[in-house]
Amino acid sequence: MNAPHNHGLGRYWELSADDVRAFALGASFMGCGGGGDPYIGRLLLESELAKGGTIRLVDVEDVPDDWLAAGAGAAGAPTVLLERFPNIGAAETALRKLETHLGRKLDAVLAGESGGINATIPLILALRTGLPLIDCDGMGRAFPELQMVTFNIYGYSASPLIFVDDHGDSVIIESSDNRKIERLGRQVIIGMHGGTQGTLYPLSGAAVKHAAVRGTLTLALEIGKLIQKARHADDPAERIVAGLNTDVASDRHAARLCAGKIVDVDRKTSGGFSRGYAVIECATASDGPVHVQFQNEHLLALGPEGPLAMVPDLIVMLDSETGVPITAETMRYGQRIALVGLSVPAMMRTPEALAVFGPRAFGLDHDYQPLERLSAGSSPAAIS
Repeated sequence: MNAPHNHGLGRYWELSADDVRAFALGASFMGCGGGGDPYIGRLLLESELAKGGTIRLVDVEDVPDDWLAAGAGAAGAPTVLLERFPNIGAAETALRKLETHLGRKLDAVLAGESGGINATIPLILALRTGLPLIDCDGMGRAFPELQMVTFNIYGYSASPLIFVDDHGDSVIIESSDNRKIERLGRQVIIGMHGGTQGTLYPLSGAAVKHAAVRGTLTLALEIGKLIQKARHADDPAERIVAGLNTDVASDRHAARLCAGKIVDVDRKTSGGFSRGYAVIECATASDGPVHVQFQNEHLLALGPEGPLAMVPDLIVMLDSETGVPITAETMRYGQRIALVGLSVPAMMRTPEALAVFGPRAFGLDHDYQPLERLSAGSSPAAIS
């Protein structure tokens, strides 16, 4: 990507093909195993870029308070998205239906999450509509449920939620209760064959400044570039963790949790989610085995002596030879992997935030412990 150009309000991204590949890699890292395969999003974004145009990326601080922005993306089980490409026309229709419903044009597009395919769909919509894209999201990663966003935690409504499916059929859900919107929306997703496009959380510019996790789209791009540079190293995971701590995400904490081989995967799609676990036989017997539990995204890494990392901190599985993130749908027996963690910003660790997307929000019997505390003094083994 060229250095962003300042043209009055906002910056313009001029994405090259290499930038698109880097962004998709970074989005896969931020997806924590879920969020839908960003490789599909990369193909869609490359196709849209070939038609011309640039993406206007606006820093949160530059957003006028009276702007109206809305989140957009795909909803459903990642396993379904593997079999059926997202319908970008339906995503754009959802945005236009929201404008009609609210009686006002949108000023910008938001990313609900910065991980997985839903990190790329807002870029595509920004290209198609000419609307600016705000450099932020509501999750700082990917999460499986609609209320698991900082917009909800800081008091903003997801309503109206508008879903549009591949046939142009649409459903509007309105409620003052964001958890109820998730419950109702999940039934709609199932009725739309497990996957659909939607828009939600219409927010003013002032609300975005108050509640968004800032800078996450540029973070995804920088993480992707870091992975590209590390893939030819002797130990890509070690290089990636070092780069995160010293450069790309130096205000956070990154750690390698374990390295070894996947010896078991249990995965099923139920209730609109992909759920299950993977077992990693670590390179050193004293390190393993490690169980990784997921609901679309990785939620908990549990070693013999207790947790190694837990939500909302990012848990990411990397291919041991290339450093490329592995999604929960593509984990399989025999893969050699490295498991790494990355802490989230302080605004995602408050009691209010942990009540929405901390371990107990997923039914896990663990109180939240920060990654930096769990990984203190650890010295993960080298990949065998």
